[in-house]
Amino acid sequence: MGKVAVTVAVVCGVAVAVTAAVVVHRKMKKSGKWEKAMEIVKEFEEKCATPISKLRQVADAMLVEMHAGLASEGGSKLKMLISYVDNLPTGNEKGLFYALDLGGTNFRVLRLHLGGKGRGIVSKQFEEVSIPRSLMTGTSDALFDFIVAELAKFVAQEGMDFELRPGRQRELGFTFSFPVLQSSISSGTLVRWTKGFSIEETVGRDVVAELTKAMEKQGLNMRVSAFVNDPVGTLAGGRFTNNDVVAAVILGTGSNAAYVERAHAIPKWHGLPLKSGEMVINTEWGNFKSSHLPLTEYDHELDAETLHPGEQIYEKVTSGMYLGEIVRKVLRRMAEEAAFFGDTVPPKLKVPFILGTPIISAMHQDTSPDLKVVANRLKDILEISNTSLKMRKVIVELCYIVATRGARLSAAGILSILKKMGRDTMREGEKQRTVIAMDGGLYEHYTEYRNCLENTLNELLGKEVSETVVLELANDGSGIGAAILAACHSKYLETDE
Repeated sequence: MGKVAVTVAVVCGVAVAVTAAVVVHRKMKKSGKWEKAMEIVKEFEEKCATPISKLRQVADAMLVEMHAGLASEGGSKLKMLISYVDNLPTGNEKGLFYALDLGGTNFRVLRLHLGGKGRGIVSKQFEEVSIPRSLMTGTSDALFDFIVAELAKFVAQEGMDFELRPGRQRELGFTFSFPVLQSSISSGTLVRWTKGFSIEETVGRDVVAELTKAMEKQGLNMRVSAFVNDPVGTLAGGRFTNNDVVAAVILGTGSNAAYVERAHAIPKWHGLPLKSGEMVINTEWGNFKSSHLPLTEYDHELDAETLHPGEQIYEKVTSGMYLGEIVRKVLRRMAEEAAFFGDTVPPKLKVPFILGTPIISAMHQDTSPDLKVVANRLKDILEISNTSLKMRKVIVELCYIVATRGARLSAAGILSILKKMGRDTMREGEKQRTVIAMDGGLYEHYTEYRNCLENTLNELLGKEVSETVVLELANDGSGIGAAILAACHSKYLETDE
């Protein structure tokens, strides 16, 4: 076929698609379906509204739950878990340490060479591995055997510059991003799975013992020196390079936060007096629930369909795993009740979680005049090609509504932590600087979400206080922090000094 014929064919194809979109749009207007679609969008927007007054109510409700969670075990929806991290990095840590960061559908293995005082991180290598979905709902042995097999491959690439001294084991910091009740810095039992995992036999077991069993089975000479949650690891990684870091927030597949608490403010702590007078608390704020949260019928429907209905409600409206699914549910209703995409509901629109948050982010941030990115994503993912520019603008609006609600509610959560630490106001004559280490793909890559969160936090704090609060991106923060905490809690620490 000649070049002219190909050009004509392409032009004709485009013309047909445009004509189809116009026809669909006109039919909708004629039948009153467009008005119905706009009603659905408007109702959704109203129910997702997060005025500053509501955000303050959310922050205050979370603060009440934080106090209750620190008072007693099981006293709150917020677990406020004791991390057993009472001495944070100083920057003087030295040696070669590993980290395993298990936080969602992927896990990372890292190798960190720490140079000691003034030298920081000399070198870093890491690999990321996807977890097969079958292992997320399989057996405990199958999951940990798979993880250790990948870890062993990574250790085998160590190189000749590191030689393990006789009688010693490699030391590992293990970041485990699920609710755990810790009994020491290197042990803890799983409270429950989240983020799509559901392996019932692991619940109530010591997770470190499960990993250790798999390492022994495969002959991997390594011990877990520090067992932490991802925000605790991120906080430690941030503190290694910046002494002003006092909290960490994860906004990725899931959502969580940790902060440094004064020992006397933890009534449920019955251990030995803390030398530092402080303890890092893992809030598990994803499980926060309040009548002040602006929930819609789509949120209730999504919650009912998850593996853990009634739990992780705050996470389900703020984190990366769920934002795209909420948009899909609204679009599906518009297709069913208002023929938004024509007379039939696109089959792909019925597939749960087909719209991942990276797709929502790309559509929301489409700056092309004809919203070409939106058109391409709809065509490639949902196999929908008959959309007008006006329809695409509505889809962008839905992405905006969902992301804005999530970002603003995340800002309210940060405000509650600042309130708990007494850093939401200025004290006379005191020059304080509060740095919060931020990690997670949602915060890092979804620019509109990040900007909205930061602007909302500034609005909540006011100009004077907001100038003292810094949100700092910590890439690989949880993994790096876990390796550094392994150094802090090394069993060979005293003999190295």
